Amino acid sequence: MPMDASMTSETTPSSWRKFPIKQQPTYPDQAQLESIELALSKLPPLVFAQEIRDLKQHLAEISAGRGFLLQGGDCAESFADFGANRIRDTFKVLLQMAIVLTFGGQRPVTKIARVAGQFAKPRSADLEEVDGVSLPSYRGDIINGASFDEAARIPDPQRMLEAYHQSAATLNLLRAFAQGGLADLHQVNRWNMGFARANPATERYLQMSERIEEALQFMEVCGIKSATAPSIRETQLFTSHEALLLNYEEALCRIDSFTGKRYNCSSHFVWIGERTRQLDHAHIEFFKQIENPVGVKIGPTTTADELIKLIDALNPDNEAGRLTLITRMGADILADKLPALIRKVQAEGRNVVWSSDPMHGNTVKASSGYKTRQFDDILRELRQFFAVHKAEGSFAGGIHLEMTGENVTECTGGAYQISDSDLGQRYLTQCDPRLNADQVLELAYLMADILKEAKVEQV
Repeated sequence: MPMDASMTSETTPSSWRKFPIKQQPTYPDQAQLESIELALSKLPPLVFAQEIRDLKQHLAEISAGRGFLLQGGDCAESFADFGANRIRDTFKVLLQMAIVLTFGGQRPVTKIARVAGQFAKPRSADLEEVDGVSLPSYRGDIINGASFDEAARIPDPQRMLEAYHQSAATLNLLRAFAQGGLADLHQVNRWNMGFARANPATERYLQMSERIEEALQFMEVCGIKSATAPSIRETQLFTSHEALLLNYEEALCRIDSFTGKRYNCSSHFVWIGERTRQLDHAHIEFFKQIENPVGVKIGPTTTADELIKLIDALNPDNEAGRLTLITRMGADILADKLPALIRKVQAEGRNVVWSSDPMHGNTVKASSGYKTRQFDDILRELRQFFAVHKAEGSFAGGIHLEMTGENVTECTGGAYQISDSDLGQRYLTQCDPRLNADQVLELAYLMADILKEAKVEQV
């Protein structure tokens, strides 16, 4: 029988099973499910507790205005599209964005990729209907298949093992990229110079890239070179995903031998979505049991009192770096809804990182029938996010984007002026439309100007 919110949580990652839960599959074979959960619990952790603690410290600095968070990646990872080139392209574009934002904002940028675990997606309905036929909705490759046939849509726990092994391979390659020379700042800025020269708005972006190049050359003259300075040729990249499928998340929890504390070792950072953040439900209960830095999506219906209750549930000790609030409201709504939330959080003295997800509140259906997002709406919500925080004396700490390093046509607008009629050319997403490499780099250059305008005194 589900526990109510007044009942005391057990100090175990399994306590969520006693609470009501949303957005979960119904597995037809419970014995197989338990067998897979047991197998996962015996596998090595995907990330390490010290890495998780390092990220929490980064986020603590961001909450105090001494850094900035860049979080982005695919809306949903795919088993079929898995490959080294896709991982490399996402890694590259995150680095390209980070160097621009670091230079523009004059503060360190913490990079978190939506990768190595972003396999589950919440759905608006349990069933999907096509030509009069209803089947269970596709919930991400970790649960069932995207093909519209009955067999593919049956939840299969074996998919959790495939997600684990793909995540392990992804992390292995990312660590090699981060330490093996691909992250060298000279190389990253050369990529940006190529982007700027080819972009229709070349003059606007080339100037900043040239200034970054001059700064790197000055550092070399001063003896700070790739061969002698690891900070020039290496980087630190963290991973994240929405912790939606709790069977998988619990199975990858581990007790750290140094501290005796419990970490969800499926990822460095996990978040709760807008659809599963009910205070008396399973996802909040699970998140209470882990030491990771965590995020929660905040939509336009959230009230100030509800937000404080949510903060207190997820960060009862008011620990800096523990909780990131990811606002997803829409360009037409945010300016009206966000100020009251910020004021309440400040009045109550809560330590949080404020980050903007300008994607989900700006999803529309194009005349061509495709679900899309308009570049100008995304930029408009980001501008409002920063303007509101500046007006309230708060710090706009980060951005959270659905994006890819591929040349897709899923979001309209940008310097290349992708139109509704262009969407069908390379519309490849598993679920939601993503900014492509050119669009997301253009956004980074524009964001650099916003960061300059919003800069606050270091504390």
